[in-house]
Amino acid sequence: MMKNTDKTLLSNRLTENIQTLYSLLPISQSFDLITRDLFLGETRAFFLGINGFCKTEILQQIFSDLQDPLYTKDGHIRDLTRYMNAKIGYAQTSLCDNWEEIVKNVLSGPSLLLIDGFAQAVLIDVRTYPVRGIAEPDTERITRGARDGFVETLLFNTNLIRRRIRSPHLTFAIHSVGTESRTDVAVAYLGNCVNQDLLDTLSHTLEALDITSLTMGAKSLEELLVPKKIWTPLPSIQTTERPDVACSYLLEGHILIIVDNSPSVLILPCTIFQFTQSPEDYYKSPLTGGYFRLVRFACIPACLFLMPAFLLITAYFPQVAQKWSLLSTESGNLTPLQLIIYVLTVEFLLDLFKYSASLSSGRFSGTLSIVGGLLIGDIAVSLNWTSVEILFYAAVTLLASLSLSSIEFADALRVYRIFLTVCTSLGRLPGFLIGVTLMSFSILLTPTFGGMSYFWPLFPFQGKALGALLLRRPTAKAQPCKVWDRGKVHRRGNAT
Repeated sequence: MMKNTDKTLLSNRLTENIQTLYSLLPISQSFDLITRDLFLGETRAFFLGINGFCKTEILQQIFSDLQDPLYTKDGHIRDLTRYMNAKIGYAQTSLCDNWEEIVKNVLSGPSLLLIDGFAQAVLIDVRTYPVRGIAEPDTERITRGARDGFVETLLFNTNLIRRRIRSPHLTFAIHSVGTESRTDVAVAYLGNCVNQDLLDTLSHTLEALDITSLTMGAKSLEELLVPKKIWTPLPSIQTTERPDVACSYLLEGHILIIVDNSPSVLILPCTIFQFTQSPEDYYKSPLTGGYFRLVRFACIPACLFLMPAFLLITAYFPQVAQKWSLLSTESGNLTPLQLIIYVLTVEFLLDLFKYSASLSSGRFSGTLSIVGGLLIGDIAVSLNWTSVEILFYAAVTLLASLSLSSIEFADALRVYRIFLTVCTSLGRLPGFLIGVTLMSFSILLTPTFGGMSYFWPLFPFQGKALGALLLRRPTAKAQPCKVWDRGKVHRRGNAT
């Protein structure tokens, strides 16, 4: 037999293949790489796997059969393909002769079997991954409906989608991102209703990404797909941890991006109106669901303008504030500087409460936020560090922010509100108007992936689609029987 001189391909000598394997992987240094020298009949073999990624029971059965003299009548292996197909029946197997592919597969979980006399390796897929239990996401809780949620294992997430959509058109295209991490990224779509141009753009973008790793999983990929400027805080890609939400968008022609080791699924294309939707609407009657959807729409301007408008009127138009009874008699003597300091202080305290409650244990977060708010608010009023009215309007603003289903969208509105508050403090009414103008430009310049419109169906205008977004329709009329044309808008800064 001729010796293979290509270093990227396997040799037909087992000793050379083992030496190459030791040079490619830290087998002697890394404790989780397990190896075994084997004899399959009278033929030498070598096994490599990752401890914790292998289903031990299945491997024991496979090698027990391969080394059983009654099972292996012929001690010499002459045809590797026939041997693999005839002797290994407990798992998915494949042959590979390229070292790069072999190392990639071994580090992903499949086990490796090298056999003397063959320039091919047998990859045995008996992998298993550590995974947490499937439970309802904390950030997307609902009163009724399914209680399952995506987890950090890609295969489990695809199974949750496949369980709900049993269409032959459902496709999961796999990509590998990161030269070091080699993170698996699955693109899910329905072939009969997907936007093919957007799908091709996404596939080319994923293949062209030249990065080391996806450090923060889906969030890192989101920033790579849609690069943003610091002055555009609104999210450009919607994410969800609920399989029912992901499947509903999939049936409407959207594309899902599932990143291994991340429970969040990215949804493309994205519009600003998607962040006003909630699965809770569809687990209520159409009238009730539509009412609460309109309430959320009303919470957006309240979250954005309530505190800046209150500061503007009370600090610089006291006659209007007195006429509308925005301040009590005791607080009516506050100077504009005091009002500005009070409002900014309360905004900071709201962020402090929200951040501390989100990082605290679930057993203490509710108590911490309520007791802390009552104590600090009462003491601050007693010491004349703030006023009851400011605390009231800040509390209403916080409730409006918490009513929004998307945390990232609510946080972006909070950034805009603080910006408007600062502009109002510095420039009075002109500062408020300039702040609103700059904020509007920031929203309009929010980039999207593939040049899709961020304001569809308002622009390009589609009345039926806009009505479906604003009002909750009955299930019989809300079936995704057609794919909406969302309109492609070529703008500077869009990802291509």
